[in-house]
Amino acid sequence: MLIGEYEHTIDAKGRLSMPSKLRRDMGEAFIVTKGLDGCLFAFSQEEWKNFETKLKSLPLSDKNARNFVRFFLAGATECEIDKQGRFLIPSNLRIAANLEKEAVIIGVGTRLEIWNKDVWISKDEEISADEIAENMTMLGI
Repeated sequence: MLIGEYEHTIDAKGRLSMPSKLRRDMGEAFIVTKGLDGCLFAFSQEEWKNFETKLKSLPLSDKNARNFVRFFLAGATECEIDKQGRFLIPSNLRIAANLEKEAVIIGVGTRLEIWNKDVWISKDEEISADEIAENMTMLGI
């Protein structure tokens, strides 16, 4: 399970270090794509196949479904870990998530989210434990 919060710096070439605690679960090659809320999503090969299967099951006749599939697949790219434990985030994805220098990688179970550090701090401050607790029954927890 992918968990934790890790701060790293993106180098001048657009490379980001993959935390060693996450490398085993992510593997040497994984998929990075645009995510929701202004971050990037990173999936292991296995989790990407599961996600891709769900995308394939969406009806082509539904405009929202087509847009959903386009959003995730158009910018998706396979990334590989180099010998120094870094991976290259393509410029189009860095722009999409406003990634410049400081980044935060968070584990959210089946995927990683890669955030601009300042955006993550703001988003994290918005998360209210009390509000989440109130809505847990609606989520089936």
